[in-house]
Amino acid sequence: MAQAAPAHGGGMMGKVRANRAARPTRTPDLFDDRVHTVARYGIPVVLGLVYGFWAAANRRGGGEITGWNILFGFVTAATFIVLCIAVATFAPLLKRELHSLVKSGFAGAAVGFLYSQTGESVYRSVALGVVVAAGIFVVFFYRYYTREDAVGNRVR
Repeated sequence: MAQAAPAHGGGMMGKVRANRAARPTRTPDLFDDRVHTVARYGIPVVLGLVYGFWAAANRRGGGEITGWNILFGFVTAATFIVLCIAVATFAPLLKRELHSLVKSGFAGAAVGFLYSQTGESVYRSVALGVVVAAGIFVVFFYRYYTREDAVGNRVR
């Protein structure tokens, strides 16, 4: 009662393999282009407003809110928004090392500036900014190094 084995690709496993090969390997995009455009500019605006409020609160040090303090918060927010959009736009055009360096440098400078508004010394602010930038650089460099080739094309 011996049965002949099915030919290559036959049977249920053959259909599963063929179906798996025909499926796209990339995850589906759940949002349309309009949502991505809103997020591209909306996220930096929200982050900038939070950052400006945080910087103004650090500078105020628990004292009363003044017009100059509010102006400082909005100027800080506007600067953060412009720089964040610029980094998000132009950093991906660079090679992976510079891409990581630009993004981590922006994050380190942002943290160092926030810390400097608390009244601490400039040296401690710079040290904290450099430590944060170095940590973020390692994470971003690893991410880009493992997911891009040397030219900058994504590896799937």
